[in-house]
Amino acid sequence: MHVVTTIAGSDSGGGAGIQADLKTFQELHVFGTSVITALTAQNTLGVSGVLPIEAAFIQQQFFALLEDFDIRAVKTGMLFSADIIHSIAQILQHKQLPLVVDPVMIAKGGASLLQQQAIEAMRSELLPLATILTPNIPEAETLTGQHIETVDDIHRAAQTLLQVGGQCIIIKGGHFECSTTATDYVFFQDGRAWMMTMPRIETLNTHGTGCTFSAALTAFLGNGLPIEQAIIEAKKFIHLAITHDLKLGHGHGPTNHFAYQQYQGSCEVIVHEA
Repeated sequence: MHVVTTIAGSDSGGGAGIQADLKTFQELHVFGTSVITALTAQNTLGVSGVLPIEAAFIQQQFFALLEDFDIRAVKTGMLFSADIIHSIAQILQHKQLPLVVDPVMIAKGGASLLQQQAIEAMRSELLPLATILTPNIPEAETLTGQHIETVDDIHRAAQTLLQVGGQCIIIKGGHFECSTTATDYVFFQDGRAWMMTMPRIETLNTHGTGCTFSAALTAFLGNGLPIEQAIIEAKKFIHLAITHDLKLGHGHGPTNHFAYQQYQGSCEVIVHEA
């Protein structure tokens, strides 16, 4: 069994962060290990507290994994501070590992999960190491300093991010207003670009969607899928998880991490050139 690692914050509500990642890994038949960067007090209604872990102990956690496991892929989620980002990047720059960077900045309830001074550290130290970067539109705006309102804006932002580094950028289009469809935009360093379009699901239960999508990507890469196939299967995973939600909590509820296996990955991702 292949081993993968998530480097992220803990979500006491279980819908996002380390908890969502490990659930996703288990469902996709990889062995999940973790480096916890912060503890949060949160539920479906929001985040009421954040307790970051010291950067030295974060490195200690990661070194403990690397000396014992043959890790096949890594993902990062909530990293919170510049010190934490620096501590992780210091290790990753010496490893040839597939890396999925989910630049977690804001929780569903609006709480900040990334300090302002950490944004430049993420841009300069972590993004150049990424195999795949998975920002939503607000995160892409923050990382590029560019306002995004149109598909042309997405193309410009993607090119800006690709200049920083990374093999592939997926800008998730869920924040675009559209009544019937949601489209994600995929860009590669070699100039290829395509879109993935799925029916938009009307639900409040989208807590942890970014974490879950990036964790699925990590699992598929860890199992050896080509990057293009990993992206499409990860899209199926999160689409089914949103479609068949669990209706838990009184706010933005979690997605259904069981759904991909329960429905045997049965949904169609419409792929066309961007």
